[in-house]
Amino acid sequence: MKKFKAVLTLIIVLLVVGLVGYITFVDTIKTNKAADSVSTDVADADDAADKAPEGKTPLASGIKKGLDLAGGVSITYQVVGEGTPSREDMSDTIYKLQQRVENYSTEAQVYQEGEDRINIEIPGVSDANAILEELGNPGTLYFIAQTDSTGADNYSYGIDADGNVGYVLAEGKTIDSLKADGSIVIEGSQIKGATATTQTSGKGVQEKEFVVSLTFNDEGAKSFATATEKAFSKGETIGIYYDGKFISVPTVQAVISDGSAVITGMESFDAASKLASTIRIGGLNVELQELRSNVVGAQLGSTAIETSIKAAIIGFIIIAIFMIAIYWLPGAASVLALAIYVILDILLILGFRITLTLPGIAGIILSVGMAVDANVIIFARIREEISAGKTVKAAIKNGYDKALSAIIDGNVTTVLAAIVLMIKGSGTVKGFAQTLFLGIVISVITALFVTRAIMDAFYELGLRDEKFYGKAKELRSIDFVGKKRIFFIISIVAILSGFIFMGVNQSRIGNPLNYSLEFLGGTSTNVTFNEEMSIEDLETKVIPEIEQITGDGNVQQAKVADSNEVIFKTRTLTVAEREAFNEMLEKNFSVPENQIQTETISSTISNEMKADSVIAVIIAVILMLIYIYFRFKDMRFGVSSVMCLLHDVLVVLAFYAAAKISVGNTFIACMLTIVGYSINATIVIFDRIRENLRGKRSELSEIVNRSVTQTLTRSIFTSLTTFIMVASIYYFGVTSVKEFALPLMVGIICGAYSSVCVAGALWYVLKTKIKGNTASGGKRK
Repeated sequence: MKKFKAVLTLIIVLLVVGLVGYITFVDTIKTNKAADSVSTDVADADDAADKAPEGKTPLASGIKKGLDLAGGVSITYQVVGEGTPSREDMSDTIYKLQQRVENYSTEAQVYQEGEDRINIEIPGVSDANAILEELGNPGTLYFIAQTDSTGADNYSYGIDADGNVGYVLAEGKTIDSLKADGSIVIEGSQIKGATATTQTSGKGVQEKEFVVSLTFNDEGAKSFATATEKAFSKGETIGIYYDGKFISVPTVQAVISDGSAVITGMESFDAASKLASTIRIGGLNVELQELRSNVVGAQLGSTAIETSIKAAIIGFIIIAIFMIAIYWLPGAASVLALAIYVILDILLILGFRITLTLPGIAGIILSVGMAVDANVIIFARIREEISAGKTVKAAIKNGYDKALSAIIDGNVTTVLAAIVLMIKGSGTVKGFAQTLFLGIVISVITALFVTRAIMDAFYELGLRDEKFYGKAKELRSIDFVGKKRIFFIISIVAILSGFIFMGVNQSRIGNPLNYSLEFLGGTSTNVTFNEEMSIEDLETKVIPEIEQITGDGNVQQAKVADSNEVIFKTRTLTVAEREAFNEMLEKNFSVPENQIQTETISSTISNEMKADSVIAVIIAVILMLIYIYFRFKDMRFGVSSVMCLLHDVLVVLAFYAAAKISVGNTFIACMLTIVGYSINATIVIFDRIRENLRGKRSELSEIVNRSVTQTLTRSIFTSLTTFIMVASIYYFGVTSVKEFALPLMVGIICGAYSSVCVAGALWYVLKTKIKGNTASGGKRK
């Protein structure tokens, strides 16, 4: 019976991997090739599926992709009114619009173009008109009193210009005339917030009703108090007027003087959400009107996507060969489980409609490394148990039991960071956190349950000989603690060199790092070619020329659908560089100067987004410290972990400064990847130190050395497998992908070094210099 279950388990696993893998990858590739003949270069997941041959439903192609991978809609608004808007008004408007458009995608970008324009880029959509209809004209919202100073109605129930029955402005009334006689009681800029929520109705049976909660700024609160006092005394309404229409006309039921109010009578939560969203978009400091809207292609282009997929496949194959060669039968089990992990990850990304971008791919890479890491920890434990004389069956059981705490602790700390970043982060940070969170959860499940089920099946089928599993070799403890001064000096020199390079860069280029347009803003150049340029032509012929002129490895391009127009975004160009750019286009592609337009654009990462990201990381680190304290009962483990984390970030920062790698959106993703990787690697070693402290009478330095030595193969193998994935992406990737992968490789090497050479030695120093409670079971020194 057990043998039958084992055979059935393996058959199910192989069928799942084969069938879903075929649907996910092979069928998708075939479908995409077939669809290429009928589709444009502007990629949209839903369109791709619609244009696929009948009977084909590509799974992986259904994943929502960000603007960098699939393109989307680009909308440009211009400020209405006389004079140039202030920097503060533009900044505030951009921030509010960013919050609004993230309802469409967490990867949406909002940035300033020129002095009075705002550009919005929303990935994964292709209907610009639908987006424009939902957004309306931002900044045209008013609260209107029912009657004017003479008692005449400002609005009444009737038929509007579109033939719809509802409230309309009274004959002869205009917004200007209403402003003149004081009937406009609140303007959109006086509204701080609008949120859909529920409250107890208070009618007989206590039921929940859907409402919109409003808050006003100080000026708005005073105006609203006066307006509601007048309306309440007369039993009147206050109409909410947006984009030429009344969107709500609530009756005033009390004098409201505290700066907050609720609109009741919503028939559903969706209706409340829609009204709240409309009020928020109308509550901007400036009034905007649409200038242009375009459907644009992927910023990274098809070559970047294809090479990334190819790199991932090759990296997976290399990891599969490596795991089987090192761990034999358990390695084969882990490869099958890892294949299921990849498939589940794709299915859940698809199911949760997560927008996948290059930073999101970073989260997947990190979680793949952690999936391998969990298996490596388990397999190392199994070999240790076999070497200790246990039977294979007992070794498998004990190996999983003893590895559990290290796997849980290492992954929980990273999950905490991912949850905080999902809640508090925005844009790129949120996309990274979503894929990381999903990946970690799935990796733990596949390592603890799927791999275990496959190994049990192998065992029941008669593969019980120790030679299939291997034995751990007795390793002589390496004196890591004794060499701590050398390690500390190396780390200090590496970190200080970074500050030196940043100082040199500051004096030469005016910034400590080579900030790209996402951080500093840059130049947007619209070029109308004489004939349509394919994505491949842009990537192979145009982009390299621009990179040579600008020295910018982070050039972004986007094709405008149904035209020969292409938008190139670079760091801010000098006059000489613009001239060289124009000469290149005229010489190589016969583009006249009147078909080239340039505009200065603001950074796509706003100060608010930077602040949100920093706050999110600080909160995540605090939560990590608290968790580590409760798990290890010794704050020095937490402090050492965070110091190693900081060490890795600073060393990679030094590499950015020395190599002058472009610092853009991928920089945030790279640093967050290193944070997650660093904390996981360090926790695994600390878990072994905690275990060896229990009931042991050895010298503290020897316990640390033995613990680091025992986990050394895990540290090396996990770092190697993750490095292989990233190196594969670097080798096959285009320039922008390389600039993301290279510092990530440095971070992986640095993370392995800090966890092996620095973490244990640092904890030892804190332990011997700062007295306090030891880990459970240890003795005081």
